[in-house]
Amino acid sequence: MIRAVLIFNIHGMARLTKFYSHYPELKQQQILKQVFQIVSKRGDEVCNFIEGGDILGDKNLKIIYRHYATLYIVFCVDPSESELAILDLIQVFVETLDKCFRNVCELDLVFHVEKVHYVLNEIITGGLVAEDKMPNILQAIEDQKKLEKNEIPVFYHETH
Repeated sequence: MIRAVLIFNIHGMARLTKFYSHYPELKQQQILKQVFQIVSKRGDEVCNFIEGGDILGDKNLKIIYRHYATLYIVFCVDPSESELAILDLIQVFVETLDKCFRNVCELDLVFHVEKVHYVLNEIITGGLVAEDKMPNILQAIEDQKKLEKNEIPVFYHETH
């Protein structure tokens, strides 16, 4: 199971956090800080899998991450998840965001956080992988855009 998806920049500022288990806000901040400290100290030539220790209260936790430009994309997972499958999932997530934003950057995550969450929710639901094929994810996003375009506002008032 995926326990958390964290995206932060090279300065440790969170750009997206999604926890699939309830943690108090203070604990979430501690988790972010610990994960950032671990991941940011690693070079690009080392493995992208880390035994997480006791970060989320689970000694078997694994941290799987990718470093893209100024962002770290981190998945915290339990032992039932395949490290390589999660790395592929991170790649699918980033490529999908690239398609949605035409070369995604940190500012897209800041100014379009609801769209980023929507993409993530298409991929992961309740900590489980719901969809890992980019064409299906992009189709769901396109279908949602069409629905929003045809939606009638709540306060729609037609004058005669």
